[in-house]
Amino acid sequence: MRLPRRPRLLLPVAIALVAIVALFFLFSGIYTDYLWFDSVDYTSVFSGVLLTEIVLFLIGAVLMVGIVGGNMLLAYRTRPMFGPAVFGGGSGADRYRMALDPHRKLIFIVGMGVLALFAGSSAAGQWETWLEFVNGVPFGKTDPLFGMDHSFFMFDYPFIRMVLNFLFTAVIISIILAAITHYLYGGFRLQSPGVHASRAARVHLSVLLGVFVLLKAVAYWVDRFGLVFSDRGFVDGASYTDVNAVLPAKTILAIIALICAALFFAGVVRPGGMLPGVSFGLLVLSAVLIGGVYPALVEQFQVKPNQQLKEAAYIDRNIKATREAYGVDGTEIIQYSAESDPAKVKTDGDASVSGVRLLDPALVSSTFDQTQRIRGFYGFSDQLDVDRYKDASGKLVDHVVGVRELLGSQDGTANWINQALVYTHGYGIVAAPGNEVDPGGLPAYDAKDMPVTGPLVSSTGLKESRVYFGEHNSTEYVVVGGAPGKKPQELDYPETGGTGQKDTTYAGKGGVPVGSFVNRLVYAAKYGEKNILLSGDIDDYSKILYERNPRDRVQKVAPFLTLDGNPYPAIVDGRVTWIIDGYTTSNEYPYAQSESLGDMTRDTAVDRRVVAQQPQDRINYIRNSVKATVDAYDGTVTLYAWDDKDPILRTWSKAFPGIIQPVSKMSPDLLSHVRYPEDLFKVQRYTLSRYHITNAAAFYSNTDAWNVPSDPSQGNQSIKQPPYYLTTTMPVQDAKPSFSLTTTFVPRQGSANLAAFMAAGSTVGQDYGKLRILRMPSNTAIPGPGQAQNNFQNKFSGELGPLGLGNANVRYGNLLTLPYAGGLIYIEPVYVQTKAGTGQEPYPILRRVLVAFGNKVGSGDKLEDALAQVFSESQQTQPNQQQPQQSQPNQQASALAQAITTAQKAYQDAQNALKANPPNWEEYGKAQKRLDDALRALQGMGAQAPTTTTTPAPTGTPAPTPSSSPSSSPSPSSTPTGSASATPQGGT
Repeated sequence: MRLPRRPRLLLPVAIALVAIVALFFLFSGIYTDYLWFDSVDYTSVFSGVLLTEIVLFLIGAVLMVGIVGGNMLLAYRTRPMFGPAVFGGGSGADRYRMALDPHRKLIFIVGMGVLALFAGSSAAGQWETWLEFVNGVPFGKTDPLFGMDHSFFMFDYPFIRMVLNFLFTAVIISIILAAITHYLYGGFRLQSPGVHASRAARVHLSVLLGVFVLLKAVAYWVDRFGLVFSDRGFVDGASYTDVNAVLPAKTILAIIALICAALFFAGVVRPGGMLPGVSFGLLVLSAVLIGGVYPALVEQFQVKPNQQLKEAAYIDRNIKATREAYGVDGTEIIQYSAESDPAKVKTDGDASVSGVRLLDPALVSSTFDQTQRIRGFYGFSDQLDVDRYKDASGKLVDHVVGVRELLGSQDGTANWINQALVYTHGYGIVAAPGNEVDPGGLPAYDAKDMPVTGPLVSSTGLKESRVYFGEHNSTEYVVVGGAPGKKPQELDYPETGGTGQKDTTYAGKGGVPVGSFVNRLVYAAKYGEKNILLSGDIDDYSKILYERNPRDRVQKVAPFLTLDGNPYPAIVDGRVTWIIDGYTTSNEYPYAQSESLGDMTRDTAVDRRVVAQQPQDRINYIRNSVKATVDAYDGTVTLYAWDDKDPILRTWSKAFPGIIQPVSKMSPDLLSHVRYPEDLFKVQRYTLSRYHITNAAAFYSNTDAWNVPSDPSQGNQSIKQPPYYLTTTMPVQDAKPSFSLTTTFVPRQGSANLAAFMAAGSTVGQDYGKLRILRMPSNTAIPGPGQAQNNFQNKFSGELGPLGLGNANVRYGNLLTLPYAGGLIYIEPVYVQTKAGTGQEPYPILRRVLVAFGNKVGSGDKLEDALAQVFSESQQTQPNQQQPQQSQPNQQASALAQAITTAQKAYQDAQNALKANPPNWEEYGKAQKRLDDALRALQGMGAQAPTTTTTPAPTGTPAPTPSSSPSSSPSPSSTPTGSASATPQGGT
């Protein structure tokens, strides 16, 4: 029964419509990508990558179809003239052939189309390998085994392996499909006894098998070079067994494979299956015996009984290569005779800790949020950033910095107009000196409010505070701008009076114009939003902003880079600018140790997801080759060649000429905010925990290996302590204070004492990139971070306990370590935070500074007070040792009663200050100080500090509203304090 004409026509029309729609969406994706790259002036990257992918796709598809399809056609054309009857009888193949034969052309075309799609896509996905191969530059270093330049292993070897894998795949598929074709059309039959094949089938398959074995011979030869990446030995790289057993075995197997290939080709002229059978058996037997058994015997009976001696030379190669590959070969290790007794040191004139930062970027984020977000649709990152700015005297001071970003419109107003046209950007940068707090324990902001005000604004010349591009964008895209004279509709910032808000219109050069019908149509298709096409608020001057995360923007214009997980904002040349570190990485550096990038960079900050997690890709080479910037207002992306000697960066600069600017183009203001990158530092400290050992025998014994200590604020969780940015002075000749990234090490085996302290300088022109390790003496016990934290909690649990009673929790800030007075000092801020669910907004307030030097610990409201407790000559007794009391019982009782009365009154004064409307933060701070003094007096009389809820203690502190927060008025005189920087939290 034939279908009516109209239904028969509907099917091709429907197929055509589906194809047109699919092609339109494909075109929209490609075209909008081009428009985005054009808007940031990186069209060369778009066209370069796209053209390379298209060429590789076509080459891969044509080669695969040519090889596989050609062999299928050859099998079909050489089928027996008389069909399956040539071998007598019928078989199941006849039924399959009869079913498939009428549709063979369609099946062949569809099959080859699918194969071309997969093969082309696979080839296109290797565009980076191809570009590195054709643009590779020499390293100028040769490997110790083959004497070949490292560029062969980094750029050429991966490409050769890619080509071999492609050819292997093509030949294997050809063998399978050619055999099926021969079988279906009678070329051979599986009959008893054995296989009966026509001459054409036998010749064809013999040639294909010969080609396969020939490729195997080439692969054996090429695999010899891959031994520099072997993980067979004690460390990565060619081991004793690889050099003395596997290397000659690969050479022998390559020769045997050539012989076997010749035997397969001989089957073309000599009938029978003897030669192919012999060659196949020889290949398998030699692969097992020579390639597998022989190296295993050498490893078991020669190497393992004498591994340290046999592997010494190869361990030495690995140490040198690994230190080069991770950029730690220039690390300066200083034998540091750290003093642990504060009574034996002199601190007069040592001001190296006077400006240490106490504000913890992880903890005070909520303080910034509650005191500076102004409205509920603004917010800050969960972990703030650390930078340095000059104070009024011109001295560089560590600052905690955050950007006030837009979280989105409020509930009930989350419609398309508000999300895409009104709530378009954040506003302002907020900063506070890290070594100062106001009398209430809050940050002493020097850049705050909306519009942004404060001393930092005038000193940096901040002119543009709007943040259209940031880490926490509320929507995927916004449509901004408009015709001149058009009434502004974008919310700029809240203001008093009138409509309650100040409006603005975007005037930046960034963004894609969406005034034309075509552009509106393709973006409506891209985002599935008809309002982009229909809205009357979009005119010829409108632009669409998307890909607004700074990290995503840099990754898109430089897909060959691995980016640091923590971009940070800075005021550069009067504008808020995001700075992102870019790395060139590889896993093909000969003899270097391969590790997971994600594992090496994992710490508390990563686990708390306040910085981006790196992929688990394995690497054995890394360089901080690029510094990138993104303008927070117009999204301009600029790449600077920070390490222009890096061969990988030079390779990519050849592939995409002109996209990376020389470092000389960086402004002095930008250079002053460059800092040593966190993820690189984490990788290097992970490497140096073992590779600080340069002697092969000592490396093998592993007795001097280190670990990065667990974060003491995380309790029993084995999570690495993150590195901390702070200004410190290293104990070396002519050392100056330098903004540095620091970490500590503890022994991998044995106690939790401090093994070493490491710092990387970040001051350009002074010590940028200089890695220094202070190695602790083996005969002196210096407490490690965990021990210092334990000493703090044991000593001051009574003093800090009352702070955490009622509706408040005690939270420990990050534990900082730095050189001081000939030893190592620990400094930790302690915060009090209201408990959740009390009707008050919880955020931490700085209440104490803890200091430890050796086993002596001190506590104070200010850093100076805590230092005085530790280094005072009068403090010669053990921390918990009590002095004999000479007072008469009645005098002692009177003094005790007086101290209790004072404590109760101070507590009540603090509560009254909190209940005031608005809360009187200055009076609250003074009352807290009197309460602290009274509690210390009680301890001095031999009384135990209260640790139960029956003792008066300040409850948590409510969050001030924007109108009543300390940030909304000039800050009182600030109190110098100490340092902090990570993610610690916890209570007593």
